[in-house]
Amino acid sequence: MFTGLIETICTVKSVRRSAESMVLTIDLGDLANESKTGDSIAINGACLTIAKLQGGLASFDVSAETLAKSTLGKLKPSSEVNVERPLKANDRFGGHFVLGHVDGMVTVDTIDKVGKFANIKFAAKAELLEAIVVKGSVAVDGISLTIASVDLNSFCVSVIPETLKRTTLGKAKIGDFVNIETDIIVRTIKRQLDEILPKKQGLTAEKLRQLGY
Repeated sequence: MFTGLIETICTVKSVRRSAESMVLTIDLGDLANESKTGDSIAINGACLTIAKLQGGLASFDVSAETLAKSTLGKLKPSSEVNVERPLKANDRFGGHFVLGHVDGMVTVDTIDKVGKFANIKFAAKAELLEAIVVKGSVAVDGISLTIASVDLNSFCVSVIPETLKRTTLGKAKIGDFVNIETDIIVRTIKRQLDEILPKKQGLTAEKLRQLGY
């Protein structure tokens, strides 16, 4: 499990593609000193397993499913990626529950700079927006962020200067694709409500009262 608090930005060294998979090699720098083959690491929010470690270079096997769901297939040598190692049992928990299971991709729609801060809007499909709520959490390229607003076609986050400095969001451009993992708690509640509520009846205030909310 991860927290969405990015440890560092690393650089892609090589990409080897086959018909349905990819081998991604990343320079982990100092993080390699505390890593070993078989360890899980979140790369732009996608949980990958170190298949080979040579010095500071870690190689990962990327499956067809991960390539289809995430932006990893768009990476190339010199691309920069957000990196986070898993949470240890005795670590302080700082972000939110991030599994490293990317739900899909969205695009940067607008970037509004306000001093050193940035309000970033992402255009997203309905199936992703259904699990996004105002003041809830979302992982964008592995970064734990709070939802500032949501509409029918997009959601917006406010990004602090420290996050812009320490992650790839500081270099984001309009039209860029990013990985999204919605909050597992919101998804679980939604799934339970979908099972409880009649299929042809939406969620209403009266129905919530009947359910004890």
